[in-house]
Amino acid sequence: MVEKTENIQKTAGRGRDLDAVDRRILGELAVDATQSFAALGETVGLSAPAVHERVKRLRKAKVIKDTVAVLDGAAVGKPLLAFVHLDTVGWGKTTELMELANLPEVEEIHSVTGDTGLILKVRVASSVALEGLLSRIYDLPAVRTTRTYMALSTRLERTPQAGITEDLTAGPHLK
Repeated sequence: MVEKTENIQKTAGRGRDLDAVDRRILGELAVDATQSFAALGETVGLSAPAVHERVKRLRKAKVIKDTVAVLDGAAVGKPLLAFVHLDTVGWGKTTELMELANLPEVEEIHSVTGDTGLILKVRVASSVALEGLLSRIYDLPAVRTTRTYMALSTRLERTPQAGITEDLTAGPHLK
């Protein structure tokens, strides 16, 4: 039986909890979002219409935020990945700082705790391009200092995963 999801009202928060099948669907989509509902259904043990309904519900609940192409930085002419820590005047989420999101070199902006206020993930063509970006950042009135960390290589880069490690109290090793 196919579950109808168009008229289900949300409960408090984001709706019902994800079940094991939802997590398997999300895990498969995180690997390849281009696969058909039939192929996905075969993998998770559901019919194509049942998978379609679940995916539609997950989109409506904003569990699936978007479907995008993940680009290779080097292939698009931006081989240098860096993380820029910004120390700012005040809280640091000024309109001018948030406008950094409009720059194509800025991939992520995080408000964080610790010895910095914001962390930017940036990808640029070269160290000269990074210097130019840092110059633009330094020109913002709210920026006091920056610390920049350039990635030498990337061992793992992925989107959020739906899986859950069962026993987080088991210690520093993974099962």
